[in-house]
Amino acid sequence: MLDPNAIRQRIVGALPGSEVEVNDTTGTGDHFEARVVSPAFAGKSMVEQHQMVYAPLQDWLKTGELHALALKTYSPEQWKKLGPR
Repeated sequence: MLDPNAIRQRIVGALPGSEVEVNDTTGTGDHFEARVVSPAFAGKSMVEQHQMVYAPLQDWLKTGELHALALKTYSPEQWKKLGPR
């Protein structure tokens, strides 16, 4: 069973300076959703952004320990355009 903070730490480690929020969507410790706002996403497609987030989590994905991760990714400029939430 994974802790959302462990996922968050891996993402932040791979994408320094990112704002990352991870939530367990089912309470089972294997289905999560994440919002990642990172300067590293500037100029990248959504597919490229998602690949960057999944990269540090590959071992957990391969073993099934992390079964599902729904992503919402934004560059700081994209996030700013969405306005206060």
